[in-house]
Amino acid sequence: MADLKRHLDLQIIGKEYGLSYSKGLMAQSIMATGLPPERAYHVAQEVERHLMESGESGITLQKLQKIAQQVLGEEEGQSFTERYRRWRMLGELEKPIIIMIGGATGVGKSTLATQVAHRLGVTRLTSTDSVRQAMRAFFAPELMPEIHYSSFEAGEAVKTAKGADRVIDGYLEQVEKVSVGVNAIIERAINEGTRMVVEGAHLLPGYLNEDLWTRAIVIQVVMAVTDEDRHRSHFFVRDQETGGVRSLKKYVESMDKIRRVQEHMLQSARDANVPVIDNHSIDDAVKVVMGIVLDTVSRYHESGLEAEVI
Repeated sequence: MADLKRHLDLQIIGKEYGLSYSKGLMAQSIMATGLPPERAYHVAQEVERHLMESGESGITLQKLQKIAQQVLGEEEGQSFTERYRRWRMLGELEKPIIIMIGGATGVGKSTLATQVAHRLGVTRLTSTDSVRQAMRAFFAPELMPEIHYSSFEAGEAVKTAKGADRVIDGYLEQVEKVSVGVNAIIERAINEGTRMVVEGAHLLPGYLNEDLWTRAIVIQVVMAVTDEDRHRSHFFVRDQETGGVRSLKKYVESMDKIRRVQEHMLQSARDANVPVIDNHSIDDAVKVVMGIVLDTVSRYHESGLEAEVI
């Protein structure tokens, strides 16, 4: 009991504050290296053990981070130590970081965005579907019909010349309209200096206002599921998890349209040199994105560039 009391009294000391050590917060910071939650929590427990054995009543944040880095290296290897060092650079950024995760319907981009935001401690997470839903409240179907359809169904609202791909034409018209709102929320986040993660089918490379990005560190990726059977299975899983809130039949019957939208997004990503992440495993996808984020931040610090855009 005495050891527990001593631990509870141990303060993380800064210039103007003192906070009790939290395994939860430590685990969250360690997850930024790409470690899964259970391993990150184990490392946080080991850090706690080191603190309890030290017998100190107070420790500086810098020393705590040094201990965490040491324990992480002992438990997981030096590659994770280096990742943790780069994660600490995030706290020194003078510019907001904006992460955009694009992808067709059903590839798992919202799950990826949630996981990445949690690991980075980002509280502002939004989707382009939310932007589209807000626009629907202001623009009746008669004025802007394409936003009143799903991204892969917007072709039903447009007139297309014979021989053209109606699905892609409708999707592009919807992207163009929704991008106006997406640009607005990105600009607001940059003006406020706020970190943000955005996900959605409308984050098509080449359609956003990149002039805004000179005042931020912007990272853009496109998520995909290249295997069609695996892609289809995502909708069955989502149907089970949501209790059928989203119509399974609608998505399964529209797989051809969804896959055509995905192929267009992948080609746009390749043309713009935007990284593509094939979602074989959500844990692996999180590691890839976190690696891209940490590498970008590291280059930003080392080069002294005013902005870094990927």
